[in-house]
Parts: sequence; structure tokens; C-alpha cells
Amino acid sequence: AKEEQTPEPLLGSLDIFLFSLIAGLLIYWFFFRKKPEPVPEMKTQQIRETSFIEKMKKTNRNVVVFYGSQTGTAEEFANRLAKDAQRYGMKGMPTDPEEYDMSELSRLKEIPNSMAVFCMATYGEGDPTDNAQEFYDWMQGTDDDLAGVNFAVFGLGNKTYEHFNATGKYTDKRLAELGGNRVFDLGLGDDDSNLEEDFISWKEQFWPAVCEFFGVEATGEDSSIRQFELVVHNDINMNEVYTGEMGRLKSFQTQKPPFDSKNPFLATVTGNRKLNEGGNRHLMHIELDITDSKIRYDSGDHVAVYPTNDAAVVNRIGERLGVDLDTVISLKNLDEESNKKHPFPCPTTYRTALTHYLDINNTPRTNVLFELAQYASDPQEQENMRKMASASPEGKALYHSWVLDSERNILAILEDLPSLNPPIDHLCELLPRLQARYYSIASSSKVYPTSIHICAVVIEYTTKTERVFKGVATNWLKNKEVTDNGHKHTVPMYVRRSQFRLPFKPSNPIIMIGPGTGIAPFMGFIQERAWQKEQGKEVGETILYFGCRHKNEDFLYQQELEEFERAGVLTQLNVAFSRDQEHKIYVQHLLKKNKEQLWKLIHSNNAHIYVCGDARNMARDVHTAFYEIAEEVGGLTHTQAVDYFKKLMTKGRYSQDVWS
Repeated sequence: AKEEQTPEPLLGSLDIFLFSLIAGLLIYWFFFRKKPEPVPEMKTQQIRETSFIEKMKKTNRNVVVFYGSQTGTAEEFANRLAKDAQRYGMKGMPTDPEEYDMSELSRLKEIPNSMAVFCMATYGEGDPTDNAQEFYDWMQGTDDDLAGVNFAVFGLGNKTYEHFNATGKYTDKRLAELGGNRVFDLGLGDDDSNLEEDFISWKEQFWPAVCEFFGVEATGEDSSIRQFELVVHNDINMNEVYTGEMGRLKSFQTQKPPFDSKNPFLATVTGNRKLNEGGNRHLMHIELDITDSKIRYDSGDHVAVYPTNDAAVVNRIGERLGVDLDTVISLKNLDEESNKKHPFPCPTTYRTALTHYLDINNTPRTNVLFELAQYASDPQEQENMRKMASASPEGKALYHSWVLDSERNILAILEDLPSLNPPIDHLCELLPRLQARYYSIASSSKVYPTSIHICAVVIEYTTKTERVFKGVATNWLKNKEVTDNGHKHTVPMYVRRSQFRLPFKPSNPIIMIGPGTGIAPFMGFIQERAWQKEQGKEVGETILYFGCRHKNEDFLYQQELEEFERAGVLTQLNVAFSRDQEHKIYVQHLLKKNKEQLWKLIHSNNAHIYVCGDARNMARDVHTAFYEIAEEVGGLTHTQAVDYFKKLMTKGRYSQDVWS
């Protein structure tokens, strides 16, 4: 016992000293070491520090073209306007508003003969695009004086949506309210009819108005102006070459969260089955595994996937132009001050660019035809290409019939104009970027936390030129079959949040209307209501209106839906089979049939209405059916009925997830 109380020898004290020293060094290292900046934040910081006004002064520019773009079209229009400025002795700068402090707009008057042009797309239910959200918020909250700031706005929208061109209209109105000087009238492009034609018609009147306003004249230079120069890499380490990544090199080999549009997650395809029994269409159910991705989603969200183009089409372009598609290249911006160094990730090969980065399947816009016309050796072919790119009535008609109605993509144009031989690098510079495709998620994360389900119809048909048109994404997904041979197909994807949400209170009744693949989000909703029921929650009435062509052919998820109905999760399953009888029956007809019950649920029981599917016809017809129910059962006038459902939308009780 005495020995146990004896103090430790000196060695013990030394141990304590060493331990304290090491602990102290570790603490010092942890708190005072130089921490590496996270790359995305660092990049944003650097960009944000640059003033667009100072940049314009430094590079001698007087036209800034801002774009609010979700799918790349507004950005493309902004690039074209900035390029056009050169033809009028001005210098343009296409600019992403997200990269700059937009409160500097009032300083634009410091630059003589300056102007800001805004190409603003409207997205969702009248919302600004993601990259224009901050600018939109700034406009709403600012009282800056924009006197002396010259501006013009071109809006990109779609008339099938209720809030047609809301962002473009608001930008134009707000800039004028703040004292800005409108140089030319607001342009409204309609993607439901012909966005390209609307843009050209506006542009043809816009530039003469600008010339008159500033007292300048067109330089007469109507020739092609290259934006990027070709660099061929003959001796390069292939580890430095992009192979389809969206942002970080090798991001597909070493995956690091968070996953988003610049850093998609490679999800393994774990399910791929055909949903329809017969007919000539292919409707499919795809399951993506998101285990270990840290990706979270809610019922009603969208999954974005990055497809690749058909290898056969890519090869045919290479053969037609006589080039080695495996040449490693970079396209380098001739404007060294531009934030956009390359049109797509570089260095890469022509094959990768045409497969992963460029849209080769859609009909090319008129500016592509105009720029490529110089490479047609046949004078007649060259004249026709230039004519199609003009604003003349015969030019518009020719573009409409020969390109749009005939659905000629770039390969079809090259095949049908034998004298046209553009350099492939110029073609790659002109083609728009291949965009991610969005699908309404057909599952609930409460039931499938590590899996995301997609419901889609494969697009394939014959065009007027007897060519087979194949939808890029749906055919690419269809071919990702689940096999037993160990080979696993993957899909680059990320989740985009939506406002399409179940009611906060499960006891609220829900009325879901989703014909065809519009059923997708409702599979998630119904799964979630079943889960809520299992949790012992009080779940309100759950009513579905589904529509398809034939009961025996394309009644999607028939077994699952009937099982949900038997279990009492789905209170009512109403199905319209449009072609199973002489006269067509659609979901709106079934709504009218149950008008008393529906009006009671909506007017007295706080029901939430959800519509998913085709915007052009179905969503409008459903809208009309609800107006008629309010008039016939609720005794409202037509104006009151329209106002009634507008208020429901504002309150979040009438939600739409529609596409055209």
C-alpha cells in the first residue's frame, strides 16, 4: 500500500510533458493551419470580386447582354446579340447575372453610349431561372436610381403556361420604374409556336432602333465572326482529357458529394421494365440506385439525367466531314477576358464533344445555318441557307418547312446539302450544349430512401424526310438494361427541388390528375400516403384521375394502383380509357362526372389539387373543367371561377407539374 502512494519516477513526468506537448501541437495545427478553400466557393468569390462595369471599361465594351437561362437558349441568344454588336461598331459582352453584383447596374451610365440587354427566360410557374433568382430578388427590393441606364429586354416563354413570359415582363417593367431608359420595346418569344422566329423578328427591328438611338450605322460586316480558336493537342497525357465530365476532370472516377448540375452522381440502374402490355409505344419504369450519394429527395421533386447522343449518328457526322473523331482538341475563347474559356469542357476529343456535350439531334437554329453557309460551294445551297437565316417572309417560310417541319437535324442537313463542308471545329463552336433532361420522380423517399424511380415514354417516329427520329434521353435510358453478367449501367444524375408538394397536414384530401406518364409524381404521393397511414397518421381522401389509350395496353402501374385501392390508401381510382369506345373519354370528362363530390372536397374540405402531364391540351382542359364545376355546382360566374382557382394557386392548393 505504501509503495502505491509513492510518487512516480521522473519518466512518468516526462510522459505527461510529451503528451501535453503533442496535444498542444495538434490543437495548434487544427486551429491555425492554412485550410484549403473549397473550390466552388473560391471560384464564386473570385468571380464576384470582378465588377462587370470595371470589366467593360477595361475591355472597352459598351453593350452588356445578361441572360437568365435554364436550358441554355437564353444564353445562346445573349451570345448572338453580343456577337451582333460588332456589326454595328459596338462591343458586346454576354454575362451571367449570378456572377456579378447587379446593384452596380446604376453605374452603367459611366460608360458612354452604353446599353444593357436582358434575355430572360421564365421557368416553372412564372419564376425566374436559377441563375437570375438573385437579380430578380434585387429588382424587387431595390430603389436604386437607374436614370441614364439604357436597356432592352427579350423574354423567352411558352404560351401554354399561365404565367407567359412573367420574368421578361417584370424585368422590363421594373427597370423602367427604376428610371431606366427603354431603348426598344420588350420582345416576347413563344416556345409553343416558334421562339427562333420571334427572336429574329425582334432582333431585326432592335438593331436599327439601337443605331438610331446612338446615332451609329451598321459597318456592313455581315461575315462570320469566330468566337473560339482551335488548338489541336498532338502530344497530351490522356489523363488530362475530358471524357464526358460536366465540371471537374475525373469526377466520374472519383465521386465526391455534393452532387449537382456541375457534379452529377453516377447512379447504377437497378431496374428497367416495360410498363405497357401492347401497342406500338414503349413506356418504361427505371430505377436508379443512390446509395452512399447523400442525395435526398421529396415526393414531387425532379431527377435530372445527362444523356449521351447515339454513337451511330456521331460516327456518321465524322464520316460525312471526313475527320478523325479521336483527335484531341481545345476550343479556346478569342476573348481572353471572357469568363467562358471554352464552349464545353476542354481538352477533349471531337467524339466526346459530339457524344456528351453538343446537341446534334434537334433542328439547328438560323444562326447556325447563316454561319455555315460560307462553307457551301454550290451557290444555290449557300443562298438558301442565308435566306433561311433572314427575317424575310420567304426565308422564314423556307426555314419552317425545310428545317422545322421536316425535322432536319445537323446530320440530315449535311446529308441533304452535299456541297456543304464546314470545318468540324466551327460546327462544334456553333452547336448548342446538350442539356440535362428532367423527369418527375415516381417514388417516395420515405419508402425508397436509396432509390429514385423514373416513368417515361420512348420517343421514336418517322419524319417527313423518311428518317427515324429518336429521342436522345429516352432511347439512351431504354438501352440501359439490367443484366446478370455483372455489367452495371450508370446514369449521371442530380435532383432538382420542386414546389410540387403533398399537403403539410396528411389529413387534407388530395385530388391528383395525371394521364399517361403524368402518373409519375403521383406514384410517389400514393406511396407516401400509404407510409403515413402505416405510421398511424390520419390520412385524408386520396383520389386519382388517370388516363390512357387502352385498358389492355397502357394502363400504367395497374397492379400497384389496384392494390393501393384495395388497401384503402387510394380512396378512389378513376381511369379514362380514351380509345376503348367510339367517342373519346379523357380525364376532364370524369372530373365533370364527379362534380358535386369534387366541389365539396375543394370548397368545404380544403382539398389540394395536383395536375401533371401535357400543358398544351390536358392541363388547359382540366382547368376549364374546374371552372365549369365552380360555375355549375358553386354558382360562381366565369370571372369568379377563374379568380377562385387563381387564389387556390397562390395558396399552394392548386399545383401543376406540366410540360409541352
